Amino acid sequence: MPETRQLFVFFGLIATGKSVLAEAWARKRGTAYYNSDRVRKELAGLAPTANGKTAWSQGIYTKEFSRRTYDALLERAGRDLAKGLPVTLDASYHSRAERERVREFARHVGGVRLLFVHCTCPEQEVRRRLEERARDPLAVSDGRWEIYCQQRQSFEAPDELAEDELLTLETTAPVERLVERLAAQVDSL
Repeated sequence: MPETRQLFVFFGLIATGKSVLAEAWARKRGTAYYNSDRVRKELAGLAPTANGKTAWSQGIYTKEFSRRTYDALLERAGRDLAKGLPVTLDASYHSRAERERVREFARHVGGVRLLFVHCTCPEQEVRRRLEERARDPLAVSDGRWEIYCQQRQSFEAPDELAEDELLTLETTAPVERLVERLAAQVDSL
């Protein structure tokens, strides 16, 4: 079966620009877009901008609730891919095991071109973004500096991913430029 369906997975630490880039990418490429923060809050019966701030691995951020969230992302992606639609997923995917679940999902669905986009940026920029987010009443993410520090300690580098399934982007450039750069890289693969 030819690889006509596409699954883009934007991942990385909080405040590295993955959600801004993933949403812009989905709009530009006409893909379905699923954000883990939004799906998590929807599963919890909360509005997207509701304050779900808790300590690391507490509340709606427990391992069990995160499993439900990531399963829901794949379930939604599966429905769209079955219709032949491209999909963009946006979540931290901080562990090799979690990324392997996505790879296994893509193999199971079959005929899917899977590309992981690892978003990075300097810590100084992460801190600035988190401070800005804390002042934004419409922010969906509950990420804070202390959560970033915890996540940074547990994040597993994506060295298990093959060269043809991973792109790493440093995200301090304007989002329009990042989308153009990503499009050029994707189209050249």
